[in-house]
Amino acid sequence: MTADEKGKIRELRLKGIGYKAIATSIGLSRDIVRGFCKRNGLSGDSCVIALNVEEKINRNIECSGCNKPIKQKEQGRIRRFCCDECRRKWWNENGDMRNKKDAATYKYICPKCEKEFSVYGNKKRKYCSHNCYIKDRFWRDKNGI
Repeated sequence: MTADEKGKIRELRLKGIGYKAIATSIGLSRDIVRGFCKRNGLSGDSCVIALNVEEKINRNIECSGCNKPIKQKEQGRIRRFCCDECRRKWWNENGDMRNKKDAATYKYICPKCEKEFSVYGNKKRKYCSHNCYIKDRFWRDKNGI
């Protein structure tokens, strides 16, 4: 069984789909799917499995990105992700869940390309991109233009 198939089985099982339906959609036997689910704690009634995983994520027992168990520290902030990679991946996929404030969005005009651009949370930004910064700073002609 490939890693892609394992991921698909986990994903479908967490959505509440049964062993037989998963097996037919992936092209494996029901027993292979059932064995994988038993080894990875996904056995039992499929609806209950989906609810249990949601509850574990809400209580920060499992990672929101990869559903691996999280070890919480005794002090400090409660962890939501098992590693930085999961955290970055999750936030890149769910950018709409950020609480962005309109007051922290700034609009500027780039001095190099003269395009208007907006920036979130950075008052001191001057250029629209690193490329414009490099061109304006270091690629000047002999005339100074």
